[in-house]
Amino acid sequence: MSSSASPSTAAASARDLLPDSTARARLRKVRHAKDLFTRFLVSGAGYGVVISLALIFVFLFSEVASLMRNASIDTPTSYEVPGSDAPTRFIAMERYREAAVRFAEDGTVSFFDPTDGRRLMQRVIDFQGAEVVSFATGEPRTGIAAYGLDDGRLALVRHEYDLSYPDDVRLVTPKLTFPVDEEIITIDEQGQPLQAIAVQRGDRGLGVVAYTADGRLLMTRFTSQRSFMTGETEFTHSTYELPAPPAAPTRILLDITMRIVLVGDAQGFLHYYDISSPGQAVLRDSRRVIEGDFASVSAMEYLLGTVSIIVGGSDGSVAQYFLVRDDDNIHRITRIREFDQHPGAITTIFPEYSRKGFVVGDAAGHVGVHYGTSASTLMMKQVSDNPIENITVAPRNNALMWTDGTRQIHYAEMWNRHPESSFKALWNKVWYEGRSTPGYVWQSSSATDEFEPKFSLVPLSVGTLKAAFYAMLFAMPLAIFGAIYTAYFMSPKMRGFVKPTIEVMEALPTVILGFLAGLWMAPFVENHLPAVFSILVLMPLFMLLTAWLWAQAPKGLKLMVPPGWEAAILIPVVLFTGWLCVTMSPLIEVWFFDGSMRQWFTDVGITYDQRNALVVGVAMGFAVIPTIFSIAEDAVFNVPKHLTQGSLALGATPWQTVIGVVLLTASPGIFSAVMIGFGRAVGETMIVLMATGNSPVVNFNIFEGMRTLSANIAVEMPEAAVGGTHYRLLFLAALVLFGFTFILNTIAEVVRQRLRAKYSSL
Repeated sequence: MSSSASPSTAAASARDLLPDSTARARLRKVRHAKDLFTRFLVSGAGYGVVISLALIFVFLFSEVASLMRNASIDTPTSYEVPGSDAPTRFIAMERYREAAVRFAEDGTVSFFDPTDGRRLMQRVIDFQGAEVVSFATGEPRTGIAAYGLDDGRLALVRHEYDLSYPDDVRLVTPKLTFPVDEEIITIDEQGQPLQAIAVQRGDRGLGVVAYTADGRLLMTRFTSQRSFMTGETEFTHSTYELPAPPAAPTRILLDITMRIVLVGDAQGFLHYYDISSPGQAVLRDSRRVIEGDFASVSAMEYLLGTVSIIVGGSDGSVAQYFLVRDDDNIHRITRIREFDQHPGAITTIFPEYSRKGFVVGDAAGHVGVHYGTSASTLMMKQVSDNPIENITVAPRNNALMWTDGTRQIHYAEMWNRHPESSFKALWNKVWYEGRSTPGYVWQSSSATDEFEPKFSLVPLSVGTLKAAFYAMLFAMPLAIFGAIYTAYFMSPKMRGFVKPTIEVMEALPTVILGFLAGLWMAPFVENHLPAVFSILVLMPLFMLLTAWLWAQAPKGLKLMVPPGWEAAILIPVVLFTGWLCVTMSPLIEVWFFDGSMRQWFTDVGITYDQRNALVVGVAMGFAVIPTIFSIAEDAVFNVPKHLTQGSLALGATPWQTVIGVVLLTASPGIFSAVMIGFGRAVGETMIVLMATGNSPVVNFNIFEGMRTLSANIAVEMPEAAVGGTHYRLLFLAALVLFGFTFILNTIAEVVRQRLRAKYSSL
């Protein structure tokens, strides 16, 4: 006989197992402590992310902040002009600012310390009784200077500096040399005064152009030949008469190729002479560059490389010109850009030694610092009450020196490190030297010292969006539709195999995808272009045909495939379609494209690069698909079952339920998946680096390559000089990329919250 405990006994036993009031209070304290710790941990992690993003932004901004700074000069130091009391014709400094040179009108050449005026060396050129009537210098790097005399002769000299390190201390030793074997050279056999001259030294020798008092324009070219036996250098020169200019020149320029002569005159015109064959020189073009009845070209200089001309007018205008080939294949003088007008007539212009910048002095005592490519006036400051007669900038662009007719030289330290960057140069079309039209160009380096850096961020930004667009165009349909089918229609067992497999794809290094895309996929696509387009057309058609045939199949056959496993039927269809398209590709090319579809593209005017946006879109799409698929699949799978079951109970079909209930409820998650995938594509580096060709072009042609912001940083950062403009512009590119992703993520979060609020009632 068995007995059982009474209900009261059982209740008492249960009460004995419960904690007493003291234990419950202790448990509440522990639980409260855990809640506080968890809240602190989660909040701290959130704030840590925000602080990290803020610090990244602050760091990037600190690196690019100096790009926005204009030029400035310190308080000038003034001292008495070294050398003779004659007017100053020209001043210049050497690289380390330990020596400077002054050419006086009487032929006195004085070398001195530019910081305090201490004289280092002096030499007087003997003009043999002649008087100086004109003066000219070549490109600053050459150190060439010339005095034009009143008897048709010319004194040609060069200032140089020897650098040595006795006892490990830098020593700069100035010297004055003569580029040809004679100090005084006869230019005009008729002995007329040389009213205006130009001198230049280049690969083709040394040239002089002179305008005589009787209106003739002469071109003299010096060539040197070294004797094989004695080693001595012999100079010869030839003089040619060029067509006379329409008006008396105020300034003459000769380029370093000895093919172009430019003449500015007192009537405000600029004339271009083609002297490729000096004996058959032609006046190719004339253009008024200074407007006004009494305006004249008061100053004119070449920029570095002698391609661009800076013209200063008696009205204070400053503009840049260079020769542009027109439709008739003739070079024309073309106005490229203007700079801020000076208060007084332009009296002197001096180009920078290693950049496309220049400094200007005017008759009102103002000094202006300008830069050609960025079309920037970086500084305009009045430094004297008298006209600026001569001005020069240090070779490293860190000091200015000028004279103003007061028997003093003024010297000032200057800050002007990043003149190449401006909003216009970075984001607008820029007309670069040697190009027929303005454009968006990124080209940060070249093999020549005269290279004009091109720092437009537009091609890189467009390339970033282009790569992301085609990647999303490939990835979104596959990822989203695959997520919907996997979460809603696929059997749990098959889903348990498919979902982890796709998610594991995300662990595949993108460098591997880039390697395969660049070395295998790109040549494959190029050689099987018809197969690519055939797959895009035939694959969906064959899949729809298979679905229709399956719908018409006998019921007994359908029962052989368990519910949710229908997708397996498409595996052989996909494989067969791919094989068929690849096999038929050569035949399609022969039948429809004369044996080469790529050549057909070229013939119809479509550029085709082997590494292009199509290859990048497919490769990057495979990298983005796992991200979009995983998030979207979770969003669809987590739709409450009572919603789908209620829809089915009301008579809706599974597809009607998906469209009307599942997609709406899961839309915040699907949208988040798409935006996260887009952000992933925008920031991708290795795939676009290896599979695009890295050509910074502005177009959305699917058959051309591109260069993205991230790939550009990866390619050029190792070769950028730390602290230089190029270096900081790469940080600016990183800041732009950071801004892209931040804005996209912010927009995505706002839209997601609105979708969530809209469909939360379902």
